Amino acid sequence: MATDERADAVDRIVDEWRAVRPDLDVSPMAVVGRLSRLARLVDQRLAQNFAASDIESWIYDVLATLRRIGPPHELSPTELVAHTMVTTGAMTNRIDRLIERGLVERDHDPDDRRRVVVRLTADGLALVDRVAPGHYEVEHQVLAPLDRADREALAATLRSLLLHLGDEA
Repeated sequence: MATDERADAVDRIVDEWRAVRPDLDVSPMAVVGRLSRLARLVDQRLAQNFAASDIESWIYDVLATLRRIGPPHELSPTELVAHTMVTTGAMTNRIDRLIERGLVERDHDPDDRRRVVVRLTADGLALVDRVAPGHYEVEHQVLAPLDRADREALAATLRSLLLHLGDEA
C-alpha cells in the first residue's frame, strides 16, 4: 500500500497482484500503471478544451506543429510525420481533412516544384492561436500539485525513460 495515508487505484492493483502472486516483482506497475492512467486522464482534460473549439487533439497537433516552426508555417508531409509521430498514411488523411476545413493548404515549394509543402491558412493560424492558451492552461492545471523543482525533476526522469525506449528529438 502507499506509504502516505492516501491510496489510488494502482496501489490496489499492485496489492492484489502481491496477494495472489508474491513471487512476481510487480513494482514497475507502480510507475507504468500510473503513467498509463495519467495519460488517459490528461488526454480527457485536453479533449474537453479542444471540443470547446470543435476540434480534436490530432487537429491541434498538426496545426500547432506548423505554428511553432514559425513563418511561413509550412512543412513537407514527411517532415510533419517526423514532428508528430504518426504514419504517412495517417498524415495524408489528416492533411486532406484539414484542407477540407480550410485550415491548411497543400502547395508546391516555389524553390523546388517536386517538393510538396503543407502550410497553415489564415483560418488555421487563427484557430491554433485561439486554442493554444486554453491548452496550456489545462496543462498548468494538471501539474498544479507540483512545484517548479518537482516539475523539472519529473520532466528529467520522463526524458530518461523516453530516450531509453528509443524516443529521439
